[in-house]
Amino acid sequence: MRSVLVLAMLAAAVLLLPEPAPAAPPGPSAAADHAIRVRDGRLVEANGSDLVLRGVNHDFIWYPDKNGSFAAIKAAGANAVRVPLGIGHMFRKTKPEEVSTIVALCRQNRLVCILDAHDTSGWGQDKHATTIADAVRFWIGLKAQLAGQEDHIIINVANEPFGVGADWPWVQQTSDAVRALRAAGFKHTLLVDAPGWGQDEAFLMRDNAPKVEAADPTGNTVFDVHMYGEFNNAAKVNSYLTAFGRNRLPIIIGEFSGQHEWGNPDEDAIMAYAEAHDVGYFGWSWSGNEKEFNYLDLVNDFDPANRTAWGRRLLTGPNGISTDTREATIYRNGTAAAPTAPRGAPARLEVTDVTPHSVRLAWKRGGSGTTYQVVAVNGATETLILTTNRPEVTLTGLHGAKEYTFAVYARGLLGTRSPRSAPVYAVTPPG
Repeated sequence: MRSVLVLAMLAAAVLLLPEPAPAAPPGPSAAADHAIRVRDGRLVEANGSDLVLRGVNHDFIWYPDKNGSFAAIKAAGANAVRVPLGIGHMFRKTKPEEVSTIVALCRQNRLVCILDAHDTSGWGQDKHATTIADAVRFWIGLKAQLAGQEDHIIINVANEPFGVGADWPWVQQTSDAVRALRAAGFKHTLLVDAPGWGQDEAFLMRDNAPKVEAADPTGNTVFDVHMYGEFNNAAKVNSYLTAFGRNRLPIIIGEFSGQHEWGNPDEDAIMAYAEAHDVGYFGWSWSGNEKEFNYLDLVNDFDPANRTAWGRRLLTGPNGISTDTREATIYRNGTAAAPTAPRGAPARLEVTDVTPHSVRLAWKRGGSGTTYQVVAVNGATETLILTTNRPEVTLTGLHGAKEYTFAVYARGLLGTRSPRSAPVYAVTPPG
């Protein structure tokens, strides 16, 4: 729901969203420009807006030619995608130019993107798997492709490191990886997976997460659990995730499904908890699983119009992706509802300099107008904010953590008014 701007001095109509909870003070990495980061146990954008990731996994390492899936995933309502990459041990090594393509596709389709080094899956039990240290070397080799993309790319350091058991050196090796990537200059939020094929059956991650968090000098590490057969009832789901919330440790569910060879996950409980507590989740997976595992596909044969039962459950079922998934504000600020302005209307309306209480609008002169009327839009309702003779204005008196819609009319010397410009959106950060 979008709000109409409130400017007391103009006696504008008041249409407000509910007031947000008080914002926590910035964390230790608040100075890092444009990066997604962690604050007070939550994932937030650079402007401080909460970022709850809801999306799916897309199997790029097996299907590098199915790049139309990014647009289809976005159209299905997701705000994020998790993309497995190969590092040359278990799977073909993903080339730097392929990574650049993924990054561009995520940006083009307005998705936050988690890139995942997949070859570490089940190390110690799968002889083809490789180590977390090898994953770190893989990421360092991609620094040129990833630097400057911190506002929409998260690095998933190593997928499902270690097999089942309680004796794996998960704490030390994960901490070493975080320190190595920070020393190499990575400013991205880092995502670290649980051992036990991602399910943390021995609670190594749950009980030792603060030690890994302490290894990150920026404080921008998020934890990732994969919920399959180990999480077959609501009590297990709720207990595990609550432990992280209680300790103000950020966690997402990087993989889960409606059924699995390793037991029957309780997807209803997983999605209900995530919705109630703003926990991010990613269903496995868009399409292309092997024939015996095609129950994991969300759509058949990469056809977005041909959803499976699992796809219908995840995308449009209770607490599904279509329930309350909000696009990242980096994509919403300045977004026009129409690609071009109507003929004669002010064109190229842009939003810049968004703060909790102000925003700057600028546009190209349109028609024969000598003055301009700036309006706030709420559905079919407009509120006149001000009239100006300049093609730019700074609006003040806004509220933090709200979404506004603006448009502009041009007025001629005889009082005739042009068509309305294409609208733009501004999402203010928390105050």
